[in-house]
Amino acid sequence: MSHYHPHTQADTAAMLATLGLATPDDLFADIPQSVRLRAPLSLPQGLSQMDTLAAMEALAEQNTRYRLTLRGAGCYDHFIPPLVSQLAGKEEFVTAYTPYQAELSQGILQAIFEYQSLICALTGMDASNAGVYDGASAAAEAAVMCRERGRTVTLVSACAHPDTLAVVRTYAYGTGHEVRVVPAADGHTDLAALQAMLTPDIASLYIQQPNYFGQLEDVPALFAAAKAAGVKCILGANPMTLAMLPSGAEVGADIVCGDVQPFGIPMAFGGPSAGFMAATAAMQRKLPGRIAGQTTDAQGRRAFVLTLQAREQHIRREKATSNICTNQAHCALTAGIYLTYLGTRGLTAVAERCLAHAHAFAELLTAIPGVRLRHRGVFFHEFVTELPVPAQAVEAALEAQGVLSGLPLDGGMLWCVTEKASLAQLTRVAEIVREVCAQ
Repeated sequence: MSHYHPHTQADTAAMLATLGLATPDDLFADIPQSVRLRAPLSLPQGLSQMDTLAAMEALAEQNTRYRLTLRGAGCYDHFIPPLVSQLAGKEEFVTAYTPYQAELSQGILQAIFEYQSLICALTGMDASNAGVYDGASAAAEAAVMCRERGRTVTLVSACAHPDTLAVVRTYAYGTGHEVRVVPAADGHTDLAALQAMLTPDIASLYIQQPNYFGQLEDVPALFAAAKAAGVKCILGANPMTLAMLPSGAEVGADIVCGDVQPFGIPMAFGGPSAGFMAATAAMQRKLPGRIAGQTTDAQGRRAFVLTLQAREQHIRREKATSNICTNQAHCALTAGIYLTYLGTRGLTAVAERCLAHAHAFAELLTAIPGVRLRHRGVFFHEFVTELPVPAQAVEAALEAQGVLSGLPLDGGMLWCVTEKASLAQLTRVAEIVREVCAQ
């Protein structure tokens, strides 16, 4: 049997006729002419391995390497113990593929099961799926889970990450549903505004904790108001904070979701990562993707199976509630290794150091004339400061010293401090900021 069967001209003509097109070029009509390739690429001749390595090293030298990173906004520079990357890089993990034949995929299924168990322990939820693409898509998928007849509108706090809000809106646009934004007040979700928006067509409320500005929301009060109106509650959590803050179950969440990037996954220019999703027992059958479970085989030995996999996502697409058919298995595995290595005490210690050093840094900055915290309230390891000079001036001065500053944000700066930042480094950064502000 041939490995490849090319289409005949008659096959191509029949397919084009079915689509109502004249030529194959018509398939690309939506791609602007300005970005279409008009001639073959002018590629250099191939290089030897030695020359290729030298060329790649020259390219790498063009990157800016920072000694200290004080920028978060959804992607965080945590310390990754060497053991985590060593184990995650083992050949049997790197080459393992998605478990379509569960009985032949015991290793990857066990890894998923352990990851799910850890996520449930952190969130307090009853069930976790094997993960989705990232934190933003997890939030959008959670909103889809909550829609039902008569209740189709999703409420999202204005204090949520802008990228998360954009993805939720994109999902809603594709399905013809509505997203409404709950206003903010002093860097927090406005409870009074929320209460006025809880109409009978609201399906769910999404609150990010901590929010985009680093502030801790009064989640119990927000969720209590939503619950009183029959609205499902989605908590978008930075998983690192779950070592210290009440779990999703304790604050009344129906679904807890977020991104596991803080758990052993490098920033890597923004990806890849993995979104986590966990839900109550009442919502677990609506979880997208797959769930791995534990059982015993015919000989009574421990075994793993695909407990839930929504088949309509594969073969009945017109009835699907999600287009996610896979998961970021290797990123989830990495997060599982990180959590297992640190344990409860280790994870709590990391979170406590982030908290302590962030507050110490905030005190150093606000001691500078003209620098103040933008929002009143409790924060974890991110906070916004007003600056008496353009944020770009601070950014440039710190970059010259090998420091990636906080994120410039409407006349201020969103700072992030992780356990990697020492007090000596933060003191030096504050001195540089003071010098810039004095000018």
